[in-house]
Amino acid sequence: MDKQLQSSQAAPTKNGEAIRHLEQAITKGKHWYIALLEAIGLWTATEEIYNGHHYHYLIDDEAFDWLLLAERLCKAVDDLLPADEKMALLFRGIPPISLATEEFKKLVGSSKYHQYLNYFYGITVEEALIQAVQEEVRKEKYALGFGKKPEHVNEIYQRIYGATETVLLKQFRQARDYPQLISISLTELKEFAYWLFKYRLEHCDKAKVASDTNKALKKLRQQWADNGFPAILVADKPLGAVPYSLLCP
Repeated sequence: MDKQLQSSQAAPTKNGEAIRHLEQAITKGKHWYIALLEAIGLWTATEEIYNGHHYHYLIDDEAFDWLLLAERLCKAVDDLLPADEKMALLFRGIPPISLATEEFKKLVGSSKYHQYLNYFYGITVEEALIQAVQEEVRKEKYALGFGKKPEHVNEIYQRIYGATETVLLKQFRQARDYPQLISISLTELKEFAYWLFKYRLEHCDKAKVASDTNKALKKLRQQWADNGFPAILVADKPLGAVPYSLLCP
């Protein structure tokens, strides 16, 4: 596992340093978003319990949920932040200022940036793929006269992964030694999405992987445009996150 992010017990001093840096930098006049990214670069815990809430920042020891850490850090200095900009970042993913990819990478650190790309391509894009195929199935069923019927979840997962959601979720939980519960937590949903991403890379042919990933990216770009996003924080190429030849042959 990358040692830049460690257990919360292993490096409490570093995490406190990150919060102090964030508070002091904002107080001295630095833009809060720049200070936030610098604090993220200083942070070391992969997970922690804070105010009774379990924060899990690194999925599968590979995928960095930077917005979850941003939420945690924002809570520590909430009275110093403009509420509208903070809400736009945390709930819509819209940063208050645009940064070049290299600047973002420099502020959070190269290691965290690549872990962030793992999260983006492995979780954000994977979830967008499921949404995109869901829309395809819905339109096809409507054209066939089914109207507003319940979503055909099994067909969606069959098209993407070649197996039903129930079967895949059971396999995922068996692999992780998780209980086979009816409910699923938000953290487990993220873990499941990342597992599906890896499953797709391993079990689907290369051309389908590339086609489906491009479909998901197109869906995301459409969502960004619809929501008026001024820019994205990732490059169009998966720099070190997954093999480029798999995604864009």
